[in-house]
Amino acid sequence: MAAGLFEGQYVWHPAADDRLLASVCVDVRAGRYRSAHEALAETRGDFGLRAHRSLVLASEAADSDLAERWLAEEPTPEAALLWARVAVLRALRAADAHDERAEALERIALTACDRAATVNPADPTPWVARLAMARLHRLTDPAPRGLLTAPPGPWRLFAHVLSLDPFHREAHHRFLACFFTRHGGSVNAAWDVAAFLGQRAPADSPLRLLPLVALVESYNPTQLLADRVWEQPQWRSTALAIYQNWLPTMPGYRFTPVLDLAYLAHALVMGKREFEARAVFAAMGPYASRMPWSAFGEPADQLSRARRACGLPVPP
Repeated sequence: MAAGLFEGQYVWHPAADDRLLASVCVDVRAGRYRSAHEALAETRGDFGLRAHRSLVLASEAADSDLAERWLAEEPTPEAALLWARVAVLRALRAADAHDERAEALERIALTACDRAATVNPADPTPWVARLAMARLHRLTDPAPRGLLTAPPGPWRLFAHVLSLDPFHREAHHRFLACFFTRHGGSVNAAWDVAAFLGQRAPADSPLRLLPLVALVESYNPTQLLADRVWEQPQWRSTALAIYQNWLPTMPGYRFTPVLDLAYLAHALVMGKREFEARAVFAAMGPYASRMPWSAFGEPADQLSRARRACGLPVPP
């Protein structure tokens, strides 16, 4: 993995430096699915890459009939997966917009996820797509032992995903989102779940970032000294541990994990560890994500502000 040097402009495309995925996005926008099949078929043994590519392609295909047409013409596991991803994305958009079609779209999405899981039982991705919709309902499975707040949630569905891939990145983030206050949870529950999941992950796993994600989600600019929270020893040490243990694994990635790097860079800058943040920004190259910067203002402005604090160039 090599992100490339920053050349004066941010690149916001979610494909980042996955060149194959970026070219497939162009085909999908043009209504062609052949290259999408090839890009997804080669990920059957790499669930992290499969989740990433299928999610990005779904965002490109959601406003067209490509997924339905592909599934009708070639009912492969890859076609079924993209259809599930697209159906879930449409259902979530409708629910968030309080669209009257939301319930019908959710039923379609559940059926699509079931179909994708049936044609490829070993693939956790259809179950992760289904987990993305869990935030629409207050599921009340009891929490396992070890959580202070013992928050109920979609624990059984999450456990099934973990049985297929114990440290699936997207599954953990989707699950954590169910406990955010904007989805009916609480700050304490989100922190509790994030800490529980982060601690069970290997030291060099990006899942160690989950507490920092929960911290951004709980940010309230009206609170006294809200921007100084990241300077507290527990959060600074969390960020530094991730910097020391996870960042060196970047050369093994097949694409730049921009979102994870952005959360780490943000935490280091807010914790006044600009030296370490410079290395994280270097690993990101020109690629950018809206989060976590959008939680604090206009994303490009906040990203530029953080880079300036590290003495790095920003777009003119």
